[in-house]
Amino acid sequence: MLIKSRDHYTGPFLEIVAAARAAAEAVPPAFPLHATVAVNPYLGQADRPFAETVARLSALAGVRPVPPRAHLLAEWEAGRLAAPDLEEALAREGLALPLADALAALARPTPAPAPIPLVADLAARATGTDWPAIVLDRIGACLAARLDRGQAAWPPLPGRTLWEAWRNWASQDLTPEILGLRGFAARAAALPDEPWAALALSLESLGIGHDAAGPCFEALLLRLGGWSQTLRGLAWDAEREGTRADSLTDLLAIRLAWEEALVDLAPPDAWAASRAALARPLVPSAEDRLDAAFQLAADLAQARRLAATLAAPAPPAPPAPERPVLQAAFCIDVRSEPFRRHLESLDPGIETLGFAGFFGLPLAHRTFGGDEVAPHLPVLLNPALRSAPDIAPEAEGAARIRARAARAWKRFARAAVSSFAYVEAAGPLHLWPLLRDSLRLGAPAAPAGPPPRIEGLDPEAGAATAQAVLAAMGLRRFAPVVLLAGHGAAVTANPQESALHCGACGGRTGETSARALARLLNDPAVRAALSARGVAIPEDTVFVAALHETTTDAVHLLDAPPPGDPRLRPVRAWLEAASRLARAARAPTLPGAGDARALLARARDWAETRPEWGLAGCAAFVAAPRARTRGRDLEGRAFLHSYDWRSDADFATLELILTAPVVVASWIALQYHGSVTAPALFGAGDKALHNVVGGFGVHEGNGGPPRTGLAWQSVHDGERLRHDPLRLTVLVEAPEAAITAILSRHASVRALFDAGWLHLLRLDEAGRVASRYAGGLAWQPWEGAAPAAAA
Repeated sequence: MLIKSRDHYTGPFLEIVAAARAAAEAVPPAFPLHATVAVNPYLGQADRPFAETVARLSALAGVRPVPPRAHLLAEWEAGRLAAPDLEEALAREGLALPLADALAALARPTPAPAPIPLVADLAARATGTDWPAIVLDRIGACLAARLDRGQAAWPPLPGRTLWEAWRNWASQDLTPEILGLRGFAARAAALPDEPWAALALSLESLGIGHDAAGPCFEALLLRLGGWSQTLRGLAWDAEREGTRADSLTDLLAIRLAWEEALVDLAPPDAWAASRAALARPLVPSAEDRLDAAFQLAADLAQARRLAATLAAPAPPAPPAPERPVLQAAFCIDVRSEPFRRHLESLDPGIETLGFAGFFGLPLAHRTFGGDEVAPHLPVLLNPALRSAPDIAPEAEGAARIRARAARAWKRFARAAVSSFAYVEAAGPLHLWPLLRDSLRLGAPAAPAGPPPRIEGLDPEAGAATAQAVLAAMGLRRFAPVVLLAGHGAAVTANPQESALHCGACGGRTGETSARALARLLNDPAVRAALSARGVAIPEDTVFVAALHETTTDAVHLLDAPPPGDPRLRPVRAWLEAASRLARAARAPTLPGAGDARALLARARDWAETRPEWGLAGCAAFVAAPRARTRGRDLEGRAFLHSYDWRSDADFATLELILTAPVVVASWIALQYHGSVTAPALFGAGDKALHNVVGGFGVHEGNGGPPRTGLAWQSVHDGERLRHDPLRLTVLVEAPEAAITAILSRHASVRALFDAGWLHLLRLDEAGRVASRYAGGLAWQPWEGAAPAAAA
């Protein structure tokens, strides 16, 4: 027995606890709809090589996260994947395979995953009843009620813990009995009060030994899909706040209770074989290693093309003035790269910078007229500053009253009974918005509302914050106008809208961060304190906040000086011209977009499934002076972070870049990778079928687990993939020794590079690739320019 009593656990039980918690950490978090950010779906596999992850997810989750071989074959035939790429990848994966044989394998279909059958799967085969679907449906019905964020008219399922709520639910749910699982309600009611006790007893009943427990736990949680990921997101938030949430343990105990209830329907020999398979090490097969080599070859091909672009002679440019006429800081988001390029083309005195879109301010912001305090920073960080709307108390009070009235009216409109009266009385009022959006009339409204103020910062503390931000951004001389451009997406009727906003702002737009920083840097007292610290900002310099709408490529100036200010007259003209150029370049890439004018209408179209491509295509991260990439067309595929190591004391900024923006960018790239290669588990399915569940996620259709990741329309245009499933290539201009020292201090970041989830290249002082990181804190010389395409 693993348990002698409810309060006495033996040593083997503590090992089970550790295995359960390790399985929970292998589940990627999913965040709620109002604050969706990209998540690395392979978060729990980061210390494993890709081939091992392919083997593991194939066996435990029933997905095979590899690029489709047909897609890679098309890349080969188009000349984008070359013989040296394949040969090098095969050698680095330890495969002694002739190129001809590799190409023959590339022409074969991608192997199907071979998941280890669990009890519910075996029971389904034996009885003809789809027990896995039934289990998922009944658990999902309970969780949808339990996790509801105010969408339902009735209160969520009561219970102190998820386990307690489920036991109450399951002991009264007769659906399993009707479908043939007799006695299930009574069995649920008789389960122990503590989920850990129930979990241990289920393992004993099912005959699952210690070696099989961990893989079994991981398989159960992964196959619950979005339910596990949603609970992992709640646990992630709890951990950021210094507490612990064991909801995934509760979910694991629930799922094991179902396995125990179904075990009598499963053939004993088949279940014994599954237990043995779970207990064996998951070793990559020859096909797994071959697909890992194909993935590496695609990554190498992209890295070589990028290196060739950077090595090519820079486009000629007229001489720039001694003082720039405009400096514009944009988020490092790949959608900023084309806009920056077009803006710089308009005048040699325009400089652009790339910096994480929260602009270095770790804000927790209280919304206007509400009580919600929302973090506006990457999910890897914790807020250190608080901000709130700068508004008179009486106006704030009136806004709160209006907000409460709006919430009450919304509840009335959606309630079970009053919704009928609402439609009769107020339905005609919605006629114009429906016609407007159906006919794509008008344009998205510009951001509005009172400016934010950072609370509790005196001039000295404000100057310290401002100095740190300016140093990290590399701003040491100042134009008359310094634009701080956050970004957001103007879309209609898209429940996953926040996924198109700024990931560095926690799935919100960059408006609040940009306005807060501009206000701080324009404060005369802060400037005086900065001057005393040796940071002299010219009197004629004004910092202007802006919002770059990535769907329309419009740029809205926020809290700006009056329109007559002579400093802003040319800036407005430049921004409008850059917007037109960006729209003209982007329109042909979107199905049905037509011309640039149509992009404005797509943002208003509630039936549009592709208002923009988001970050599809992202493939590289560059941390270097802008001079290395200025004028070069990087196709909107690169995160561009301004960085000059020569002015980075102790390489503190480089350390911050490698441990925060690079990791966030890798999450984005790998989320797109998982949405393409394993859409059943890591993708959001068909956007046209999305229905909001509980205010926290979306169903595809009328049920199933919440769908996470990206909808298929976000990565595919109906004919071909619009995102190449690649692992991010990171290019850094800095000394090898400095990069190596940072990796040696951050094991989790180093593991991403050592296991091949990220590739690291070092640029020399001419902006050319000089060496590549080979793992184990070692470097190798760069092999050379991109190879010629294969015949």
